[in-house]
Amino acid sequence: MPKVKYILLDCDNTLVLSERLAFEACADLTNQLLEKHGIKERYSVDSLLEDFVGQNFRGMLMGLQKKHNFQMTPDEVEDYVSRELGEVVAKLSAKATPCPGVPEQLEKLHKAGYPMSVVSTSAKPRVVASLEKTGIDHYFPNKHVYSAATSLNPPSSKPDPKIYLYACEQLGVKPEECITVEDSKSGATAAMRAGIPLIAYVGVYGIEDGKEKMEQMAKLLTEQCKATAVMYDWKEFPEILKKIEAS
Repeated sequence: MPKVKYILLDCDNTLVLSERLAFEACADLTNQLLEKHGIKERYSVDSLLEDFVGQNFRGMLMGLQKKHNFQMTPDEVEDYVSRELGEVVAKLSAKATPCPGVPEQLEKLHKAGYPMSVVSTSAKPRVVASLEKTGIDHYFPNKHVYSAATSLNPPSSKPDPKIYLYACEQLGVKPEECITVEDSKSGATAAMRAGIPLIAYVGVYGIEDGKEKMEQMAKLLTEQCKATAVMYDWKEFPEILKKIEAS
């Protein structure tokens, strides 16, 4: 019997290289919103990523209102959340690719009998689009995809640990009996607050931002989010899992 009872996995930039694609889809929408509210600042994909990586669009709208001191009506928020989801799903369905090594490692875990679940901040249709496009959806039957934006009422967003606690409750496991893999500060903070042992995947920063950013994130996720281990490449996962189970 595997010692770890459930492997919980973030999706965006952990399983699937989706974060930049999603931010490409929502940058125009964000700038339209700012213009509508008379705010001069405009965002590029990179500056949006810098400020809001790891958050869902609803969380981002809350952050934008706070930062730029304007208010949206509840109906306006719902309208923008719905528009953004449609554009992101279309983009991911066309272009999403897996993080290097993910399909091979999921297959090994599946064969070894480890149950797996996706626990994401993103809306469920977006997560499902990413998993389907990359051909890894069969490792996560539909009920094993949990979304802070869709599964919770009211919706939430990491770093709030609610989605992790909800997933554990639904799966019938205690947080400390699981492990999770996260790439962002908000996701790693949610895991830490939920009491789930965390593997920090920083390889994605090497792909998109270079070695310096990768090391910076390794330090941040270890020091601030108490990551149990840092993973630079998915090939390292079996060894890290073995060490966690041995401790």
